[in-house]
Amino acid sequence: MAQNTLERVQEIARTVFGSNDIVLTEETTAADVDGWDSISHMQLIMSVEKAFGMRFSASDLAGLANVGDLLEVVAAKAKH
Repeated sequence: MAQNTLERVQEIARTVFGSNDIVLTEETTAADVDGWDSISHMQLIMSVEKAFGMRFSASDLAGLANVGDLLEVVAAKAKH
């Protein structure tokens, strides 16, 4: 599931950031992606929520340091 989830999040990121050149890994951080600022971060989060049919709490988002952390939150929410 993790690879499929990464691929889906990557497609979402490409849409949000307007670049088909974005390649995400679990280690990717906001600093690695041109245009990833606080506003685009929220657009990404809302788009991921919509795509996966889930809602993140503030505590879910507080500890996100990289894409891998986001994938872990998505996986945890998907189990509920």
